[in-house]
Amino acid sequence: MEAYFLTIVGQKHYYGMKPYKVGRIVKLIKEADNEFDSEAIRVDLPFIGTIGYVANSTYTVYAGTYSAGRVYDKITDYAYARIAFVTHSSAIALVVPAEEAEKEQEINDNDAIVF
Repeated sequence: MEAYFLTIVGQKHYYGMKPYKVGRIVKLIKEADNEFDSEAIRVDLPFIGTIGYVANSTYTVYAGTYSAGRVYDKITDYAYARIAFVTHSSAIALVVPAEEAEKEQEINDNDAIVF
């Protein structure tokens, strides 16, 4: 699997930066019916729901990362990513194989997310 780094934005519309922790696995879900962006990819956490979106604008995509549009056709209806870096207003995540993420999710099901 080729490595895809993504910029995650939109946190101010949800829970801010509190859910973001380096190493945490997030779920990427395509939103084909999104009225604002036909290539929208939502970022979710179990038990919390949406915590942001994969950036899809030249103004918000960090250099060296993929936009939602560039990765949209490279993933199935959903994929997983591991948070690699956290800034004051966004995060960078690395897309990881589903098998790896799902196995890790099983192990960390009791990992409480504390705000």
